[in-house]
Amino acid sequence: MKRAWHFLTKPSAKYSVFTIALIAVVMTLVGVFAFHESVEYSSSTEFCVSCHSMDENYNEYKNTIHFKNAAGVRAECRNCHIPEDNPIDFLKAKIGGLGDIYSEYISGDIDTPLKFEQHRQKMAEDVWKMMADTNSAPCKSCHTYDAMDHAKQSPAAAAAMTGAAAKNMNCIECHKGIAHQLPIVSEKFHEVFKQLKANSAIAPSVATLYTLTEKQLYPSPDESGTNQGVLLPASAVTVLATQNGMLQIKFSGWHEKSTQSGVINQELGKFIYVAKLKESAKATEKLIQEKVDPLTGLLWQQVEVTAWITQAYLQPNIDSVWQYAKGMYNETCSACHAVKDPDFLPANKWISTLKSMKPYNSLTPTEEQTLLKYLQVHGKDIAKLN
Repeated sequence: MKRAWHFLTKPSAKYSVFTIALIAVVMTLVGVFAFHESVEYSSSTEFCVSCHSMDENYNEYKNTIHFKNAAGVRAECRNCHIPEDNPIDFLKAKIGGLGDIYSEYISGDIDTPLKFEQHRQKMAEDVWKMMADTNSAPCKSCHTYDAMDHAKQSPAAAAAMTGAAAKNMNCIECHKGIAHQLPIVSEKFHEVFKQLKANSAIAPSVATLYTLTEKQLYPSPDESGTNQGVLLPASAVTVLATQNGMLQIKFSGWHEKSTQSGVINQELGKFIYVAKLKESAKATEKLIQEKVDPLTGLLWQQVEVTAWITQAYLQPNIDSVWQYAKGMYNETCSACHAVKDPDFLPANKWISTLKSMKPYNSLTPTEEQTLLKYLQVHGKDIAKLN
């Protein structure tokens, strides 16, 4: 051991100590420079798009405001994908990038457009998690709440950003899909709906039933006749009789005394639709009581309606309908932003909020109505009533 230590520490017969030290310093500097340059180059957009699997992804980005905008400021790949305010987060991002290289050149997980789409959800979730863990540090390296002039924003943006700034919200909660196409989310709620329909071809023998879909209302037990209106999803009905394979039912609800729309609502002052009646059905309404809405001063009437419906697609309890609607809410809305609890808003406010989201989903009108009713019934003010 002594001989080895002496060999390592004794002066060189060929080179001076200064020369050896100088060589060591130069090699260290070259190593540091090479490491720095490799890190910088591997963080560049040029390097990122050199993989052919990034071609389509890059084209998506070029059609967004982060690539071309009025201010002439471009966000490169590293600006969004690498948090640079913290060395630990920076290192994590660089190590994570090795996985992308592995998937491109070794495992072949994303080396074709089809494979890329199959893995888009997982890759997007990885980026969203990084954003969540760093409180969207890459976003906030350019966009800071303190620098925002809400007076120059649209009213909707100003309202949203004022609240977000007060809470120092994570940008990715609302801005998923800002630079790349959103993944196609697996919509399992469609399968749940199919199963519920398959299991409810004939109404169960219970006194109270709940509609899974829209139901036509008839004046007699004959579905070939002219309907008197429509009963909307997630509405409660009481069974009175059975005839010709149809059910005589009654349901109650509220409407403004002065209105002629034929809409029956679940609660006084809350536009939670139960049914839409034609003139022929409105004539059969039975008045239960009248009350003044304390918020608006308008007179509302509680009425009871009797009609006939077919037996299909009725549930023995509302919980199964709400579970289906909850799945629809989570799967549809989480593609763009964090999902808020329904009691985040009051019932009537959910109407305009969900309407503003219509361009971003592919729900059918019936699905929209079911989802809206779920959100309203579980809204802030309805939860207090119950």
